Amino acid sequence: MTSRSTDDSGQAFPIYIVVVAGLLFLAFAYFAVGQAGATRNGAQTAADAAALAAAQDAREQLRDGWLDVILDPSRWGEYVDGERYDPSAACRQAASFAAKNEATLWGDRCDLLPDREGFSVEVRTLNTVGASVVPGTEKQHATATASAVIEPRCTFEAPEPTPEPEEPSPDPTSPDPTPTPTPTPTEPSPILGLTCHGVAWEIDPEDPRLPSAADLFTVRLAD
Repeated sequence: MTSRSTDDSGQAFPIYIVVVAGLLFLAFAYFAVGQAGATRNGAQTAADAAALAAAQDAREQLRDGWLDVILDPSRWGEYVDGERYDPSAACRQAASFAAKNEATLWGDRCDLLPDREGFSVEVRTLNTVGASVVPGTEKQHATATASAVIEPRCTFEAPEPTPEPEEPSPDPTSPDPTPTPTPTPTEPSPILGLTCHGVAWEIDPEDPRLPSAADLFTVRLAD
C-alpha cells in the first residue's frame, strides 16, 4: 500500500508542474496583452489631446486677430469663417500636448484638414508596446491619429449704410448765404450685425469687445 501511494504522488508531480507552468504562461500573456493595450490607448489619448490643442490654439489666434481689426468690419470675413490663423503655431501646441502625454508627433504629422478648418495629427508613443517584458517588442511603439475641427458659431451681416442727406444748392440770385455752422462731432455708432449662436452682439467702438473664443468657435474631435 505504501509503495503504490508513493508511485501515485510521483506521477502527479509532473502534471502539477505542467499546470503551474501553463497558468504562469497565461498570466504572462494576459499581462503582455494588457500592457500593449494600455500603450495603444495612451497613444490615442495623446493624439486626441494634440489635435484638440492645435485647434484650440487656432481658435485663440482667431479671436486675438479679430480684435485687432474690430473697428473695420470690412476685414472681418476670414475671422468670422475661422480661416485667419498661423498653422505652424497651432502645431507647436500639438507637439507640446503630445509630449505631456508621453508621445511625439510622428514624422511631424500635423496637417490642415483638406475639406474644413482643423488639424489632423499622428503621434507615436515614447514607450514601447511591450517594453522589456515581451521579447521582440523593445523597439515597437504604438501610433495613433486624430483630427479636430474648428466650427464658426457666428455670422455677420453688415447693415445697409444710411445715405447722407444732400445739401441744397445755393440760389445765385439770393444774397450771400449765411455761413454754415461747423457740425458738432457725433459719437461713433455701434457696430451691428454680428450674431453668435443666436445672440446678437453690439460692438461699442469706444470699448470694443468680442464674445469669448468658445462663443465664437466650437472645437471638437472629428468623427
